[in-house]
Amino acid sequence: MKNRLLRTFIAIPTPHSVKSIKQMLISTLENDKSEIRWVKHINLHLTIKFLGFTPENKIEGICDDINTLVKSRSTFHLSISNTGCFPNKTKPSVLYLDVDGDLDSLSSLVGDTEELFIKKGYPKLENHFSPHVTLARIKYPQKFTPDITSFLNSSYDSIDFPVNHVQFFSSELLPEGVFYNLLGTFPLSDI
Repeated sequence: MKNRLLRTFIAIPTPHSVKSIKQMLISTLENDKSEIRWVKHINLHLTIKFLGFTPENKIEGICDDINTLVKSRSTFHLSISNTGCFPNKTKPSVLYLDVDGDLDSLSSLVGDTEELFIKKGYPKLENHFSPHVTLARIKYPQKFTPDITSFLNSSYDSIDFPVNHVQFFSSELLPEGVFYNLLGTFPLSDI
C-alpha cells in the first residue's frame, strides 16, 4: 500500500466575524484591475506551523504530539485590528489581517511547536514568525499591480477572540482552489 504525502499545517481558527471584515475589505479593491485571489471564508486561519509534505502514516503520531503540546496550556486571547501586506505595498504578494493581543502566549505556543517539530525532522521556520490571517494572494507577473492604499487605510472594530483550541489540517490544491481537510482539533486547558 502506498503511503501518500499530505501537505499539513497547524493553525488557530478565526472567528466568524472575520468574514464580514473580509467582505468589507474586498469592496475596497472592487475596481482594481489586478488579479487578486481571495482566500475562501472557510479557509481563514492563523498558521502556527507549516509542516509541509507529511507521510499519511505519521498523522496519528502528530495528532498525539499536538495534543500533548497544547493540553496543559491555558486559553488566551488574540485580536484582529489592522490590515497589512507582504513584502511591501508597491508590489504586494499577500494581503492580511494583523493579529495582536496576548502575543507572549502565542509566541510561546509557536516556539514550542517549532522546537518539537524540528526535533522530528520538519523544516525550521524560514522567516521570523509574524502573526497574521492571510486574506488574499497576488501572483506576478500580471498586467496591473494593485493599488492597495484603500485596503491598508481601512478601519474596522477590533475583533477579540479566545484561543481555546488548535487544529491540524491537510491541504490539497484542486482546480477549483485549495481544499482543507481537518485532521484533528486539540483543546487547550480551561484552567
